[in-house]
Amino acid sequence: MSKPRVIISGGGTGGHIFPALAIADELKAQFPHGSILFVGSYNRMEMQRVPKAGYPIKGLWISGFDRKNMLRNSVFPLKLMWSMLQAFVTLKRFRPNAVIGTGGFASGPLLYIASLLGIPSMLQEQNAFPGVTNKALAKRVQAICLGSEAAQKYFPKDKVTITGNPVRAALHQSITKEAACTRLGYDATKFTLLVMGGSLGARKLNQLISHHLVDIQALGIQLIWQCGQLYAADYSSLGTENIYVKPFIDDMPATYAAADLVVSRAGALAISELCMLGKPTLFIPSPNVAENHQEKNAQALVDKAAAVMIRESAADNTFWPVLRELIDDRSKCQQLSNNIKKFAHPNATKEIVETFKKIVAHG
Repeated sequence: MSKPRVIISGGGTGGHIFPALAIADELKAQFPHGSILFVGSYNRMEMQRVPKAGYPIKGLWISGFDRKNMLRNSVFPLKLMWSMLQAFVTLKRFRPNAVIGTGGFASGPLLYIASLLGIPSMLQEQNAFPGVTNKALAKRVQAICLGSEAAQKYFPKDKVTITGNPVRAALHQSITKEAACTRLGYDATKFTLLVMGGSLGARKLNQLISHHLVDIQALGIQLIWQCGQLYAADYSSLGTENIYVKPFIDDMPATYAAADLVVSRAGALAISELCMLGKPTLFIPSPNVAENHQEKNAQALVDKAAAVMIRESAADNTFWPVLRELIDDRSKCQQLSNNIKKFAHPNATKEIVETFKKIVAHG
C-alpha cells in the first residue's frame, strides 16, 4: 500500500478540523505518493482552513439539526438526501481505500454511504462524551479511535482503540519558559497567566477577566489574554504593562511554554494540548455545545485531580477566589501539572494511522 487513496471528513469547528489535518499530515509523511481528499460542509470553516493547509476539499450541502429552532429544520431532510447523493458521487469518483471521519456535519452522510459501498471506514472521536453522529455511525465503521478513555462505554469494545487526540506537530518541540518569553517579548521572571477562549473568543471568559483586571494587575503577574477575533474591538485597548491582549495567538508553542497557569474552555483539542504540555488549568466549559460535552471533557480530568473546573453559571461568584488560590498555591499548580501529564498521548497521530493501515489491510 504505497499509494493509498484516503478521504477524510471533519469540520464545523477547529476541534474537528485540526485533528483531521494532523492525521492527513501523518498520512502524507508516511505515504508521500498517496492521495488525500477532504469532505466538509460547504459553508463551514473547513472550506477555508483545509485548502490553506494544502489539501483539496469537497463541500456537501449539509448542516446540523437545530434543536432550538425547529423551523430551520424544514429543509433538513432535503439537505440530508442531497448530501448523501453528493457523497455517493464523490466516493465513486475518488475510489478511496478507506474513509476517516473526525466529526462534523459532513461525516455522517459520507461514512454512511461508504459503509453501504463496502469501503473500510473509521472514526476519530475527540470528546469524553461522543457526538450524535459518531454514536450513530459506530456500528457501521471498522475501527474507532478515542481521544478520551471516558468515551469507550459508548462504543463497541471490539472496535475501540484509545489513542488520544492528534495535536499540532509544533507542540512536540520543547521550549523553555525563558526562551519562549524572549521570543515573544515577555518577562520570564514573572508568573504568567494564559487565558484562552478559542480563535473567535469566549464572551464569558472575557467578561470575567475584564471585571477582575485590576485584581490581576495588583498581583504583579503577567497576563496573556487571547480575547478572540469577535471581541478584539471590545478588549484590545485594555492592554497595559504586563497585560497582553491578543485577538489571536499565532505562536501557540511559545505561548504555552511561557504560561505557568491556564484558564481555558474545555474543547477536546485544547485539553489534549494542555495534557501533553502538562499545564495546570482552570477550565470553564462552554455550556453552549452539544450534549454539554465540554463539561464532561473537563470532569474526566477533575475526577483524577488533574484540573480544576468552574461551571459558567457559577463563575461570577467563584472565578476570582478559585483563580487567586491557584496563583498563590504553586504546589497545587505543580500537582495539577504532574497529574494532567498522565493523560497525554504524544503518539496519538501515529497510532491513528496504524489503525488506518489495519482496516485497509483487512479490506
